[in-house]
Amino acid sequence: MDTEKGLPALPKSLKAFLIATGILLVALVLINQPLKTGSAHQGIVSFQLAGNAEQALAILQSWGREGLQWAKLSLWVDFLFIPIYCLALVRLTRHCTLDRPGVRERTTARWIRALFLVAGLADVTENVLLLNNLEAPTDAFSLAAAISALVKFTALTVGIAGLVIIRAARRHPLAPG
Repeated sequence: MDTEKGLPALPKSLKAFLIATGILLVALVLINQPLKTGSAHQGIVSFQLAGNAEQALAILQSWGREGLQWAKLSLWVDFLFIPIYCLALVRLTRHCTLDRPGVRERTTARWIRALFLVAGLADVTENVLLLNNLEAPTDAFSLAAAISALVKFTALTVGIAGLVIIRAARRHPLAPG
């Protein structure tokens, strides 16, 4: 079934990846709730962005033993979430460019897919660093995890913005009214 603009309906596999992404995202948000403390206003995200050992240690202490278990669960669930959201975004990019045959659109789509893959790799790197930083935080792991998190967030933001731009760009100029 085609939509008004000629883009085919979402394939079942893409729908499945998008639904799985949504379910895992909701699970991560719920897991993150007990991690929100005075030292970690954003829960695990605060720990991801803690740029030094002192800040990371303050967050870990505010979580306590139970919070540490929630943090580990969050990181392990995130390892499952990463390939799912990467595949969903790559497939969504391919789907959104089906009716965009231009060289510029195809080149932009390749860059967008690359950004989503970079985000996934940065996310895996960040999780490994954070798991190693849970027991005795170090400045090196804290800073490297923060940089990885910033690379991930930037790549996702720019990739999604690029996808919106590709879809919003008109293939032919509007006729003068």
